[in-house]
Amino acid sequence: MQSAHDHLFNLNRRQLLKGAAAGGLSFLGSTALGRLLAAEQPSAPSLPMFPNFAPKAKRVIYLYQEGAPSQLDTFDYKPGLHEFFDKDLPASVRGAQRLTGMTSGQSRLPIAPSIFKFEQHPNRQEGLWVSDLLRHTGGMAGELCVVKSMMTEQINHGPGVTFMQTGNQNPGRPSIGAWLSYGLGSTNENLPAFVVMISQGRGQMQALFSHLWGAGFLPGEHQGVQFRASADPVLYLNDPKGMLRGDRRKMLDMLGEINRREAESNGDSQVLARIAQYEMAYRMQTSVPDLTDFSTERESTLALYGPDVKKPGTYAYNCLMARRMAERGVRFIQLYHRGWDHHGSVVRDLPLQCQDVDQAQAGLLQDLKQRGLLEDTLVIWGGEFGRTVYCQGNLTPTQYGRDHHPRCFSMWLAGGGIQGGISYGRTDDFSYNILENPVTVHDLHATMLHCLGIDHTRLTYKSQGLDMKLTGVEPAKVVKEWFV
Repeated sequence: MQSAHDHLFNLNRRQLLKGAAAGGLSFLGSTALGRLLAAEQPSAPSLPMFPNFAPKAKRVIYLYQEGAPSQLDTFDYKPGLHEFFDKDLPASVRGAQRLTGMTSGQSRLPIAPSIFKFEQHPNRQEGLWVSDLLRHTGGMAGELCVVKSMMTEQINHGPGVTFMQTGNQNPGRPSIGAWLSYGLGSTNENLPAFVVMISQGRGQMQALFSHLWGAGFLPGEHQGVQFRASADPVLYLNDPKGMLRGDRRKMLDMLGEINRREAESNGDSQVLARIAQYEMAYRMQTSVPDLTDFSTERESTLALYGPDVKKPGTYAYNCLMARRMAERGVRFIQLYHRGWDHHGSVVRDLPLQCQDVDQAQAGLLQDLKQRGLLEDTLVIWGGEFGRTVYCQGNLTPTQYGRDHHPRCFSMWLAGGGIQGGISYGRTDDFSYNILENPVTVHDLHATMLHCLGIDHTRLTYKSQGLDMKLTGVEPAKVVKEWFV
C-alpha cells in the first residue's frame, strides 16, 4: 500500500502547485506569480561560448521612449525648413513610401518646421544641435553617439515596438533582455538579470504588453521582472502576517525537495526553473527593500535627477533605480516612458514629455560617469520610429501634429565602449530619407550584442527546427564606427 509520503512525491507538478497554494503556501503564488517573479537561477552561468570576445559593456540600460519621439523637434536640426512652411512635401521626396491611414486621406501634406529653438553643444565634431527642450541632455553631448539614420520597416506602434524589442514584428519572440539573460547569465544572485520599469508620460499613450519583455521560446526564467510603480514594487514578495522568515525557509526547502524529485522523475526542466524562481523570490525579500531605499543617497546625487526622483513611478525615480541596479549587477534594465505619440499637437505635448525625461536621463549619465560605471554600462535612448515632416491635421504657425515615419529617425547611445561626442548618419533636408549610413534595427541589435562581447550570429536557440536569433535571417552589421 502506498504511503502518504510516497503519494506526496508522486504528485504531478500541476497538482503540486495547486495543492501548495491551497495548503498555506500561497505566499509563493500561483503560475501567474511565477511569471511576475521570473528570474534566472542563482549566480546563473553564461553559456560556455559567451562572451565570444572581451566585452566593453557588462550591462545595458535601455531608456525606451514609447510612442516615437519626433526627430525633427529633438536631434535632427533642419533650420532650412522654415522657408518651406505650409508648402506641400515634394512628391520626389516622398517617393513610393507608404502613409498611415491617419494621413493617407489628407488632401495636402503641408511641411511643418519645428517651432522649437535648438542649441549647439560642443562635441568631437562640429557640435551637436539639440532642441532646447532637451537642454540637460544636450549638455551631455560629449558622452553621446547620436544616430540620425535609424530606419525600420514598421509603421504602426504594435509591430514597431515589438520589432525594436524582440527583432521581429510578431509577438512571441524573446526580448533583448531575455536573450542576454540566456547568453550571459546573472552576476547577482539576489536580483533578477532582467528588470522592467514603466513610467507614464503626458501625451497620447499606446498599450504596452508583457510580450515585450517575455522569454518567447527561451526557458521562462529569462523573461523580465516588472517592478511596479509603488512602494511595494514586486507583488507577493512580503510574507503574510504571522509568518516568520525561518518558517518560509523551511517551506521552501520542503517544496524544493518535492520539485527536485518531480524533475528527476519527469525530466521537466521547467520544474527546476520554478525552484529557482521561488529561491529568487526569497532572496529578493531582503535585496529589493535595500534597492529601493534612497536614504543612503547624497542630496547632491538626488538633485542630478530632478524634483521627481523620490516619487515611485516617475521617470526620474526609475532612472535612479536603474543606476542602483547597474551597480548591483543587473544585466539588462529596461525603462519604458510612455506618451510620445504626438499626432494632434507636438507644440502642446512634446515639451511635457521632454520635461519628464530631460534632467533625469542627463543625471543618470552624470551619475554613472562619476561612479566609473558609464564605461562598462551601455545606455540606449529612442523609440520605435520617427515622425513626419508634414503636418497631420490643421497647420498654423503655432500648432502642428506629426504622423508616424519609419524611414528615418534618431536615437542615441552612451558608454559601454561607444564613442561619445559624435553624430552618425545624415538625412535629407526634410528628415524624410537617409542620405548616409543607414542603420537598421537588426544592425542596432548586432552592435549592442557586440558591446557585450557577443557575436550576434552565434547567439541562437533552436525552436521548431530552426536556429533562431535576435538579429533575424537578413544580414545585420555591427556598426564599428560607433566604437571607441
